Amino acid sequence: MSVRTAFMFRAIVDYNQIPDSYTDPDGLPFRKEELNPREVREIFGTHIPAADANRLLRIIHGRRVAGTLDDPDLQQNTAEYSPSDKVVALEYLRKHIPVDEILNAGLRAEDELRLLEEQEQYDEAAQPEHEPEKPVAQPEYPTQPPIGKLPRKPKSDSPYGESTIDRIRARNLAAQAAEEKRLEEERAKREEEEQLGNIDVLSTQNAQPRQMSPWRQKHAMRATSDLEAPPDKSIWERLVPAFAMSALVLFAAYFATQMYKPPSRSQRLWPDIPPAAATCLGLILANLALVGAIFSHQALGHMIPNLVALWFFGVRLHDEIGRGNFLALYFASGTLGFLTSLSTLVITGTLHATTLGASGAIYGIMAAYFWLHKNDEFKIFGYPPAPMKGPEGVIFLGLLVGLHLSGLFSKKAKVYDLPSHMGGMFAGTLGIDLIRRQMDDRARVRAEKLKTMGMLDKALEQKSGSKPVADDAPSSPSAAS
Repeated sequence: MSVRTAFMFRAIVDYNQIPDSYTDPDGLPFRKEELNPREVREIFGTHIPAADANRLLRIIHGRRVAGTLDDPDLQQNTAEYSPSDKVVALEYLRKHIPVDEILNAGLRAEDELRLLEEQEQYDEAAQPEHEPEKPVAQPEYPTQPPIGKLPRKPKSDSPYGESTIDRIRARNLAAQAAEEKRLEEERAKREEEEQLGNIDVLSTQNAQPRQMSPWRQKHAMRATSDLEAPPDKSIWERLVPAFAMSALVLFAAYFATQMYKPPSRSQRLWPDIPPAAATCLGLILANLALVGAIFSHQALGHMIPNLVALWFFGVRLHDEIGRGNFLALYFASGTLGFLTSLSTLVITGTLHATTLGASGAIYGIMAAYFWLHKNDEFKIFGYPPAPMKGPEGVIFLGLLVGLHLSGLFSKKAKVYDLPSHMGGMFAGTLGIDLIRRQMDDRARVRAEKLKTMGMLDKALEQKSGSKPVADDAPSSPSAAS
């Protein structure tokens, strides 16, 4: 709006930019060159001279900027114009010169309120407490401004006067100073009362911090260390416990893939819910319960995207690989993600940092799904349309990896646990390969068993349906041959 106004009309539209020479009878220029007689006839008709029309436009534009459109005291300056000409002038200006009339009126109201407060302060200062023996020079109050204009507050060095931001800043500083003074007075009074012994037991108890329960005190002490620096250990000494624990989790995940058998419908906790949905809902509830680092999040903005991705990709992958393989992949991805993160923190010496969240496990599920369908075509809401082919799963996986590699060099690399994400994706990709081979091997063994059982059934059927042949029966030539 400012650029448009500057180049088309060269008009002032901001209340804070009103020049000191402005008065309502003179108005403000509404454009670089005033209207010529032909333009005046097109706007107002032939009944008003061009000079009078331009003066009316200047006055009304000045009132729009000064916030005095509705000021009844100024209507005498335009009493010679008809109401219809005033309406036409206002409509023309509003169409070609955008001005925030409400904002300018509000700024003027603030200045008028300030003037009233200064007038009250002046009146209070001008009234002495007792009759002076000789005349005392009274402070000079600012003279009344020209019609339609308010005086500038002399506290600002800006040629445009004090802005709204300056006034807000001044009020905030004054409120802060008053609050600091109040707190200082309360502190001094409290110290004085303590020295005199006038502080009762209840006030003393209220001034003390709230005591923790014994259970909280116990765990707070267990979580508190008096060490001034981390123990002097090698990288390997710090990582051995984590590697050992991760190995146990991975072994348990592998054991689950070998031993898990789906329960019957009567033994399921939620028999009316599909197995994939039941498994993912159970994991979501575990995340909401905040149990363990792999199920805990620091904020809803971190947890909600993880749970949405878990539901979207989890139910699909679960339907393809089964519950035992899915849970093994979930825990393996989360564990290796945290192991990668911890190793990175230890190697870089960032021993004060902590991390938690299900992101490593979620990215492992996503990577496993895309790697399982690396040669399959994906379309989003039917796009790209046929006969064009959509991107393959390996493209999406490459996009995930590329975003994380580029994120390592961004300013947010320390905010997001990118090593955990990368470790989870590596575990998901490797894990789904192992699961697919295991499923293929089981399918091949099952097919061979079915094939063997089929041949055995056929042999038994042939044996039971054949008739014995006599010894003296002549054999056919073909049989003899």
